[in-house]
Formats: sequence, C-alpha cells, structure tokens
Amino acid sequence: MPHLSELLARNRAWAARQVAGDAGYFQRLTDIQRPDYLWIGCSDSRVPANQIVDLDPGQMFVHRNVANQVSPGDANGMAVVTYAVEVLEVRGIIVCGHYGCGGVRAALAGGARGVVAEWLDPLAELARVHRAALAAEPDDDSRWARLCELNVAAQVRRLAATEVVRAARRRDPPLTLHGWIYDLRDGLLRDLAVGDAEAR
Repeated sequence: MPHLSELLARNRAWAARQVAGDAGYFQRLTDIQRPDYLWIGCSDSRVPANQIVDLDPGQMFVHRNVANQVSPGDANGMAVVTYAVEVLEVRGIIVCGHYGCGGVRAALAGGARGVVAEWLDPLAELARVHRAALAAEPDDDSRWARLCELNVAAQVRRLAATEVVRAARRRDPPLTLHGWIYDLRDGLLRDLAVGDAEAR
C-alpha cells in the first residue's frame, strides 16, 4: 500500500503529465462545470466513474455511496441530485451498480452491523421481496449478480419518485433516467433497460 507521501508525489507527477500533454488542462477545470450527466454509483474503489466511461474531470457530476443507493431521507444524496438537476441542469441521471458489490452481498447474506446495516436495510428488504426469484437462480453467485441488477432497477424507481426528478422530467427537454451495471470481469457497462428508451 502506498504511503501518504507517495500519494502526494504521484499527484505532482500526474499534474505535470497533464500539463505536458495539454497546457490548458487545469485552466479549463477552473471554468464553470457543465456536465451532461449525474452518475450515482457505488463507492467501490474498482469502479471509477469518469474512467470507465472515458470522460475527463468536469464532464460528469458524480455521487457515490455503498451499493449505489438512492434514499429520499439521505440529505447528502438528495442535495447532489437537486444541485445536479436544478443548478447544473444535467440532461440525464445514470444509476450504475456493479457485479461483485460487497454491499449487495452483505444485504443478501446478512451480517452487516451498525450504520452499515441501517444503510443496507432497504436493499435487504429488496432481497426479501424478490426471495422467490433469487431462490430460482442456480447458485449463490447468480443470486448475488441478480440482486445487483434488481438493486439498480429499484434505485431508478426511487429516483423517479422524488419531487425534484419528477419536476425535471416535465421540462423540455425532459430529464432522462438510466440504469446500468458494470462488470468487473471485463470492464464493460450494460444498460439494464430499466430507465428511459433514449438509453437503449
């Protein structure tokens, strides 16, 4: 594991490389951001939002939390959504989950404690609601993967039900919602077809 001083050194080397390749890189970042999309994804360190869609900083507004949850009671998450929709006027919101999500696994298997268990409770309830469908899967890994997908669909529905998003979907052009999943095994994103037709 790199020491903190090494991370700072890496930052300096990265900044130098950016300027060497593009002298105006950081100047452009000081301009007002105008991203087209808000990305709501998992905090998992293996799923770096901008990088997996090959966008530079400033091109996508990003909110990440454990298991890519959308909770109307989460002031932080709803502040991000409201700012993205009302101030940045993003064109779409992407909820992106990923296979191999530890939060989904914890909700499926149980065993989470304290604030993590509280955070994952809606996901555990989703697993209970879909108990029969999950049980029909051939093995634990398939159940885990299926719950990752069901979770994305549920979060898109929760997002669509919020007042800020409902209002933005009535504007012209309307805000669009998209549900994607990322596969750690091959680095590819897949549209789960749980959002708007424009994504498909």
